[in-house]
Amino acid sequence: MTSKPPLPGDFLSLQHVQPFVLDDGASRSLHFTSGELQSRMRLDSPCGLELDYTRTMMGFLLFNPVPGHIGMIGLGGGSIAKFCHRFLPASRMTVLEINPHVIALRAAFQVPPDDERFEVLAADGALYLQTRAPQYAVLLVDGFDPDGQPAGLCSQRFYDDCLAALPEGGVLVVNLHYDHPDYGLLFERIRRSFGGNAVEIVTLEKSNSIVFARKGASISPQALNLAGSLAALDARARAILKPELARMLWQMKNPGTGDGR
Repeated sequence: MTSKPPLPGDFLSLQHVQPFVLDDGASRSLHFTSGELQSRMRLDSPCGLELDYTRTMMGFLLFNPVPGHIGMIGLGGGSIAKFCHRFLPASRMTVLEINPHVIALRAAFQVPPDDERFEVLAADGALYLQTRAPQYAVLLVDGFDPDGQPAGLCSQRFYDDCLAALPEGGVLVVNLHYDHPDYGLLFERIRRSFGGNAVEIVTLEKSNSIVFARKGASISPQALNLAGSLAALDARARAILKPELARMLWQMKNPGTGDGR
């Protein structure tokens, strides 16, 4: 008996670890390993932001409250993508996800279907930036595999390509593991690509650091306005984000004096 040769798409699938989903009755979570949580969704609030780092990443609203086109590398359980789709109706969003097994779980995490405002592309984010030269008002990088952040998503070339994908005033947002031994190196690479125009915000749980880098206009905390950043959101979204954006502003205006709680 001979076996059928694998289809071309099967080769791609074999290159990537298959994540698993856990349900506890109140929430659903995505994991690559039992010791690492990738994403969590409350079943009664699928568009919420359960993990603290996701609320910090939404801090791009401090720089651009109504971005025209948001790019994102790394879908995961889709928390940020769903939040943007639901609460930023004037924005279009393109998500690049390399792992087909992650994309296959989009229905389980209630990620909306593709439409004129939202699409999930099966693509290598680093290669896509190099070959397609997209333009985004905001670019979010939250790409991890079981071994952490892939080398292709944290090289100097990658951050240079992120800069090229942004217009003047565009914002890059990168999720890094704060306690990773290469954290300082990666932060410096982002700073180098953006001419030093970058700030780091350590999340409340202190496990992640979110780096914000801006193309062109210098980041000035005094020029950022909390009320204006939240003005386009409805009451529910404002309630979710206001405490974290206020903490971020305090931390940027008072560097080295704590986390602003």
